[in-house]
Amino acid sequence: MSDPIASPERAKRDDFVKAFSRFDAVMFVAGSMIGSAIFIVPADIMRRLHSPGLVLLLWLITAVVIVFGALSYAELSAMYPQTGGLYIYLREGLSPLFGYLYGWALFCVIQSGAIAAVAVAFARFAAVLFPGVTPDVFAGVTLHLPSGPIDVGLSWQRVLAIASIALLTWINVRGVKTAATLQTGLTVLKTAALGALIVIGFTVGRRGVALSANFGAHFWPAGGLHWSVLPVIGAAMVGSIAAADLWYQIGYAGGEIKDAKRDIPAAMVRGALLVTVLYFLANVAYLCILPGDAIAGAPQDRVGSTALQAVFGAPGLYIMAAAVALSCFGCNAALILSAPRVYYAMARDGLFFGGTGRLHRRYKTPASALVAQAVWASILCLSGMYSQLLEYMVFASLLFYLLTVFCLFSLRVKRPTAERPVKAVGYPALPALYLVILAVLCVDLLIESPQYTWPGLVIVALGVPVYYLWRTIGARRTPESVAEASV
Repeated sequence: MSDPIASPERAKRDDFVKAFSRFDAVMFVAGSMIGSAIFIVPADIMRRLHSPGLVLLLWLITAVVIVFGALSYAELSAMYPQTGGLYIYLREGLSPLFGYLYGWALFCVIQSGAIAAVAVAFARFAAVLFPGVTPDVFAGVTLHLPSGPIDVGLSWQRVLAIASIALLTWINVRGVKTAATLQTGLTVLKTAALGALIVIGFTVGRRGVALSANFGAHFWPAGGLHWSVLPVIGAAMVGSIAAADLWYQIGYAGGEIKDAKRDIPAAMVRGALLVTVLYFLANVAYLCILPGDAIAGAPQDRVGSTALQAVFGAPGLYIMAAAVALSCFGCNAALILSAPRVYYAMARDGLFFGGTGRLHRRYKTPASALVAQAVWASILCLSGMYSQLLEYMVFASLLFYLLTVFCLFSLRVKRPTAERPVKAVGYPALPALYLVILAVLCVDLLIESPQYTWPGLVIVALGVPVYYLWRTIGARRTPESVAEASV
């Protein structure tokens, strides 16, 4: 398929505002990655692994997977620096169907579900400061599903979550410069907060009981480290991968980055490296403050709050609640900005609603795509199903990682003479190793966690007939009719 989006004529009609510097792009990557998960998922991981050593090994493996991915994606992002990111890479490297399936999963679950989950997490931590913001559903019904009962309807936490989505969407509609400035500022603040937690854990927060329990004889599981623990680590990586995901989303906004060919690859690698190092050190800090049992049994899995409460008493609970609420708000500032650029690119190819392929006449933002995303994410907030959907999509996300890196090899064969301003580090060995790691993780999840993997595959597969429906509709429309309309 030709690449109409990349043509000079099309780029001129797109007329995006080049608002992101390289520093903004790095902060965007970090802001997309750092939400509430690093303050919560360590509890579930400790319950699964029962060993401080395995916990740290898991986060080390996660860091390798993420940074290897960023190094591999660098070449693709430099080859296709325009708006759309992974959708473009998959479309060009494999086929339009695979690009569409990624965009389909992104809109239905991956991005919209993440926005809903992060917004509700923001409201939950805000409720520590404002107890009147309760999680009790005051208008709705309870659905009894095989996975358990789910309360559908309104609660004060969900109302606050939806309000935060609406506010950030409004800010993004009104211009990417304002949105980028807000995103950069919030990321600097929440990165500093995470850094402060790490410093506290290594200094004034260190507890002798935690150090002896976590770094003594029980650091590794009884009997030592064996190959048999790797499948267990792989299954537990559902949480760590979800916590460190979304580092590649800066590629979605390629049309708004000042030097996209250079800045997107640099931002992916630097941002991913920054956050994965912080995540590893944060887990070391938790182990310096709390014994493993206390981490596993943290109330509502709020490990960060439990850690600071152990150091500062009751004020620590409120300090961490404010920090996590800020982190979640900043994370959604990035998530809400990025994915509508994918839906915009899909619409320009005739594979999504026509209105989402138009820029706001005044603000030069994909306003319709932003609003559509906000509406669906708000519906997911009300449904209460976003957590289950996100668990289902972890496997699908890994599968798309694998397919995207395969595009690197495919394009080396299909387009050997194409311009490559940045080349993948260690090609072909390092990307091939990354493919092997991803394949092993996928197989491990299929075996160890089928309750998560197969539903995710079903959701992706449902996009196949929808793709062919869009192709039928798109065949009746001319590219000019899509491109020339504006909001």
